[in-house]
Amino acid sequence: MNSSFDRRRFLKAIGVSLALPVLESFPAASASRLVKAPAKAKRLVCVGANLGLHGPSLFPSETGANWSLTPLTRPLVQHRESFSLFSGLDHRANNGHNEWDNYLCGRKVGDVSLDQIAAEAIGKDTRHGSLQLSAGKGSFRQKMVYNRAGVPLPMIERPSVVYQMLFGMPDNLERTEYLIKSGRSSLDKVTDEAKSLRGWVSAADREKLDEYFSSVRDLEQRMQRQLKGLREPRPEVDYKLPAFDPIAPTLMLENQALMYDLMALALETDSTRVITMFLPGLGEVFTINGETLSAGYHALSHHGNNEGMIEDLLKVETQHMLLLSGFLDQLKRKRDIEGQPLLDSTIVMWGAGMGDASRHSNTNLPIILAGGGFQHGKHHAFDRNEPGAPLLGDLYVTMLQQLGLEQDRFSNATRNMNQYLA
Repeated sequence: MNSSFDRRRFLKAIGVSLALPVLESFPAASASRLVKAPAKAKRLVCVGANLGLHGPSLFPSETGANWSLTPLTRPLVQHRESFSLFSGLDHRANNGHNEWDNYLCGRKVGDVSLDQIAAEAIGKDTRHGSLQLSAGKGSFRQKMVYNRAGVPLPMIERPSVVYQMLFGMPDNLERTEYLIKSGRSSLDKVTDEAKSLRGWVSAADREKLDEYFSSVRDLEQRMQRQLKGLREPRPEVDYKLPAFDPIAPTLMLENQALMYDLMALALETDSTRVITMFLPGLGEVFTINGETLSAGYHALSHHGNNEGMIEDLLKVETQHMLLLSGFLDQLKRKRDIEGQPLLDSTIVMWGAGMGDASRHSNTNLPIILAGGGFQHGKHHAFDRNEPGAPLLGDLYVTMLQQLGLEQDRFSNATRNMNQYLA
C-alpha cells in the first residue's frame, strides 16, 4: 500500500510532539492503561549513567538485609533503609554503547520508555508532563527517553534553562501564546489527514486510528493547559543559580549537583511528577578534591582491571553516589501537600544501560531503587542464567503498578517483582 502520507510527520510547538499512529505495516509499542489502581507513589525520577558503575565496588557479596557496605554504597549509608540494591537484572539485549539506550525502553531501543508510560498517567495535571535533563553535554548518539512514536526526546543541558522553564515567565507571552495556538491549528490539519485514511485502510488500522484520535484529544487538553498556564504565577523558590551554566564536560559533576537541586524543587512545587536525568561520560579529565585524575572518565571506565585506573574511576563514581545521597536528603526534608516527606511517595531509580563499561557489557545492570513507599534495605541478587530469572522490565512493572497503573508487562517482561519490595 503506497501513500505519500508520512506517519512520522510531527508537530513541534513548545516541546509538544505528535506522530500518526503505527499501523499494520509497522511494529507498535505496547500501550499501558491509565491509572485505576490506588497509587502508593505519585512521582518518578530515573537517573541513567552513561558508563554505569564498577560492579565489584557496588554489589556486596551478601544478599538480604545484612549486606556489608561496599566502596560505592558507603556514601549512601544514611539511606540504607530507604533504598534497595538489585544485581543480576538486565533486558537480555545486545551489548555495546548503541544498546545503552534500552535502559528505560526494555529489550528494543526506541520502544516507549518507562518514564513516558508513567507520564501519560501521572503527568497530566502538572504544568510539565515530564522533564528530560542531562548533566551537561554528552554524546550526540546517546539517548535515554523515547515517546510512543519511537522518537528520542531532547534533554536540557543548562540548569538556567530548567530554572526558567520551572519558575520564570516567558519573555514574550504573546508570541508564546501564538506558537501554541499555531500548533493547535496544525494539529487540526494532521487530524483531518488521518480521518481521510479511514476509508481505505484495514479494519485493524482503523482501530489504530481510533486510538490515535483519542491521543489527539489528550494532546489538545495538554496544549490547552499550556495556554492556561502561560499567565499563571510561577512558584516562588528561594534558590539562586550560579552566574554561569557548568555545561563543559569537565564540569559535569557541578552540573549534576545543580540539576538535583532543581529536580527537588520541581517535585516540591508539583511543577512536574516525572523527571529523567542522563549522566554523560566522555573523555573529560576531572579534578576532584583538588586532585586531577590520571585519565579521562571514559578511559577510566575501560580500565582493563588496572588497579590504578579503577582507583581513579571510583573517585568519580563515589561523587555520583554522594550527589545521589544529597538528592535523597532533600527529598526526605521536603514535604508534600500532606506533610509527608517527598521521598515516601517518589520512586527514585539510579541505574544504567551498561553493566560493565570496560567490556561494553549490558548485563547485570547497576540498579538502585529508593523511596516510593516500597519496603527497602535489602540487596536482591539474581543469576540471569537460571531459568525464570527476573528481568529489569519486571521491576519496571512493579514501579508502574506502585504509581497506580494497571500494568502487567513491559517489553519482554511479563511479571512483576512485588514480592521483593513488600
